[in-house]
Amino acid sequence: MVKHKYATGDRVEILLDKKNPNMRPGLYTVVRALPFVGHGPQYRVKHALDRHERVVDEAQLRAV
Repeated sequence: MVKHKYATGDRVEILLDKKNPNMRPGLYTVVRALPFVGHGPQYRVKHALDRHERVVDEAQLRAV
């Protein structure tokens, strides 16, 4: 069984993706680990400055 790599409260950085140009770069905090959907784990993350929350795949994140 595959486990989540990040836990609630971890600080992460989003890897920019040309498929999603609206994703704001910068530091994020993991708010919650979400259930696995299709290809892997997902997370709800909150941007450090604008406080917006987004759902991202684990593959889009890098530990800070």
